[in-house]
Amino acid sequence: MSGEPIERSLFEAPPMGEQERMVEAILFASAEPVTLAELIARMPHGCDPAEALVTLRRRYEGRGVQLQKVGEAWAFRTAPDLGALMHKEQAETRKLSRAAIETLAIVAYHQPVTRTEIEEIRGVAVSRGTIDQLMELEWIRLGRRRMTPGRPVTFVVTQGFLDHFGLESARDLPGIKELRAAGLLDSRPLPGASAPDEEEAQTGQSELFED
Repeated sequence: MSGEPIERSLFEAPPMGEQERMVEAILFASAEPVTLAELIARMPHGCDPAEALVTLRRRYEGRGVQLQKVGEAWAFRTAPDLGALMHKEQAETRKLSRAAIETLAIVAYHQPVTRTEIEEIRGVAVSRGTIDQLMELEWIRLGRRRMTPGRPVTFVVTQGFLDHFGLESARDLPGIKELRAAGLLDSRPLPGASAPDEEEAQTGQSELFED
């Protein structure tokens, strides 16, 4: 008789408050965003980290750090309006070339996109070094092969790219109106841009990634 309550307690999920503490601890200790599947695998049987994430996200609203969804993962990040305070703590690894900025923008706005398609949009050939640099930064990665002759590989942006720019998904990239309102559009035409609207869009994309 006395063993039955103990056996049941071994398989009962901890209270939700305790689950929230577990999720909070895992995310704070992780250097990289953590997926829901990873949380489920690390927490006791029967836990519901999805519910804990919802509560934690609400709890951290308006605070100095906020719980943000990054692609399919979750991470604590500095509140956007306090980003300037962290400026001195950020190390700039390297300055991207114009070709790299344009290529990154094309992948972000047109993914999945093949190398040939990137070259058609830019109007010039894309060097292997440009692709290699973006892949070394882990901002783009190989996507699925196209079911076309030659089965060319495609490129897509990575979770690291979304995390760096504070985006939940590529769908959150700003549109032309937002870029113009933020002063991110200028009159520089990109190679191969044939229509005025395309020139504005491509230029705005290029400016977006210079920060």
